[in-house]
Order: sequence, then C-alpha cells, then structure tokens
Amino acid sequence: MGWLWAIIVGFVLGLLAKLLIPGKQHSPLWLITIFGMLGGIVGNSIARAFGVDATRGIDWSRHIFQIVAAVIIVYLGDMLYMATIGKKKMQQT
Repeated sequence: MGWLWAIIVGFVLGLLAKLLIPGKQHSPLWLITIFGMLGGIVGNSIARAFGVDATRGIDWSRHIFQIVAAVIIVYLGDMLYMATIGKKKMQQT
C-alpha cells in the first residue's frame, strides 16, 4: 500500500508543480509523476531536518516543503528532458 500512496502523492505533487510553473512543460505524465515522487521524498527530508515532520493534525509545513521541492525538481527535470530527449522528438514531428 505504501508504493500506491507514493505514486498517488507523486502524481498530485507533479501536477501541482506543473500548474505552478509558468509556461509549458514538455515532460510526459509518467515523468512528471516520478518528479513529484522525488519532490515528496526531498520535501519530507527537508521537513525532518527542520523538525516539522511530525506535528499534530495536518502537516501543512511538510506539504509546503514537498510542493516547493516538487516545483524545483519538475522545473529542472523538464529542462533536462528538453535538452536531451525533447528536442529530438520535436524535430521529428
């Protein structure tokens, strides 16, 4: 069940990050999901470092760290995707 939640949370974080980044991202949805999963992991690590990983109620601060990390990872990942694979695909069409 843990992997299923990781995929769902990664999907949601990736889509939120994609919506928050201005402009168009060219990465496929499966890659956005992986970037979102990485954002969740990095955000949890940062929250743990700041001591806000286990608060009572909804962990808003942890979620903010996850979203910020996902935005950065989606942005950088999309740039890397376009620099390697994306340009080739766009030239073929």
